[in-house]
Amino acid sequence: QVDLVESGGGSVEAGGSLRLTCKALGEAWGTNCMGWFRQSPGKEREAIAAIFTGGGSATVYDDSVKGRFTIAYEASKNRLFLLMNNLKPEDTATYYCAAGAVRPNACTLSEPKSSYARYWGQGTQVSVSS
Repeated sequence: QVDLVESGGGSVEAGGSLRLTCKALGEAWGTNCMGWFRQSPGKEREAIAAIFTGGGSATVYDDSVKGRFTIAYEASKNRLFLLMNNLKPEDTATYYCAAGAVRPNACTLSEPKSSYARYWGQGTQVSVSS
């Protein structure tokens, strides 16, 4: 069992920055892929970034955040980060941390049901005003 606890959400103006943190508790050693999803009201939950934590730290980003968001993993403390720069109003959403175990080349972005995500955090709200 892995518990994921997010923090760092908040309200910012467009162009601002936030850093989300996800702390993995429990049997995090059993996972090798972690990432971030987000969900806006009335929309499906979407994958925006993922990182292979089993070695090499390969990352993948959705086009909507590429160049603005950076995902990183601190192995010594089992923490996942999402650094968000140049935030836009359309980034407003609840952000969820997720983790799972997959083959090395399967740590990718996909719909939640078909993704690596076996464990989920409770979500943290990000609001960006124009």
